[in-house]
Amino acid sequence: MIKRLLPLFILTLLCLKGWSQDPQFSQFYANPLYLNPALAGGALAPRATINYRNQWPSLSANFVTTSFGADVFLPNVNSGVGVLVTMDSQGLGNLKSTEAALQYSYQIQFNELTSLRLGIQGGIASRTLDYFGLTFGDQYNNGGLTGGPSDDPFAQGGPNVFYADFAAGAMLYSDWYWAGISAHHLNRPDQAFSGLTQARLPVKASLQAGLRIPFAGYTFLGDEIDKEKTISPAIMYKKQGKYDQFDAGMYVTIEPLVVGAWYRGIPFKKYEQNINNHESLIFLAGFRQDKFSIGYSYDLTISTLGAGSGGAHEISLSYVFAPLESKPKRPKTRKRQLSCPKF
Repeated sequence: MIKRLLPLFILTLLCLKGWSQDPQFSQFYANPLYLNPALAGGALAPRATINYRNQWPSLSANFVTTSFGADVFLPNVNSGVGVLVTMDSQGLGNLKSTEAALQYSYQIQFNELTSLRLGIQGGIASRTLDYFGLTFGDQYNNGGLTGGPSDDPFAQGGPNVFYADFAAGAMLYSDWYWAGISAHHLNRPDQAFSGLTQARLPVKASLQAGLRIPFAGYTFLGDEIDKEKTISPAIMYKKQGKYDQFDAGMYVTIEPLVVGAWYRGIPFKKYEQNINNHESLIFLAGFRQDKFSIGYSYDLTISTLGAGSGGAHEISLSYVFAPLESKPKRPKTRKRQLSCPKF
């Protein structure tokens, strides 16, 4: 028992005081509500999304993250509302985090070419340390393990903490480009399990930008007979605490197929001597038919951790329902859908 308890004891000490970082998704545009609250209602119709990520599955210290999102655009008030639930499990499931958040965005159309979306988010999160798989002294007798439950307080569950969490974001876009910023954990919530110390979650700042370049005559107006045929180079930079990360890559869409490739890392920067900042190469394949989208991506680990970690597998699902009809109160203007890729 001591051998099994020791790693959890060390994990508890690390959780009492330490810096945490957010889970990440390689298909960040397939998880728009997680990326930026300004994207709530960005489909201009009711939308539901599911994202699943399993990072480093070959290691016992892997990370499994699942998120569920739903949002809708309200045309009469130029607003979007959304709800996002994110669940993260670390290691053997001993450290778990769950957050449920509500989002609101407002869309401003400057002219026929350019629009701006502003978004805010508020949520409640919980963080739990679970002593999974341990046995205690009162579960043994002279014949060995009895198989009965334990009355030890540790067997009843580990410590947990609840906190409020807030975020905000903005997205400027046209038919052929987008540029956004977002900031999560604006209130820097305290995640510590013990009141004797603090473990404040650092603000996560993110910049997203890209281009959507048509070929074969696609004009983005939404009424073409031809399928979408575009190339979308895009970047994302994010910083949380002392760590930062840069993603650069490209999507190629020839409906109903989408493929993409990305590099994650900052090659000219080292956090520690002799430790490079190459994180992974990401490969994506997706299928989009009418209102339904599905994508799969694989992260090939190129850091010192190596490919033996198992990389990361990620699956995304999305469905967009029929738009809500607005009651015309003024001359109708065409609402412009976000030009961000669907994956």
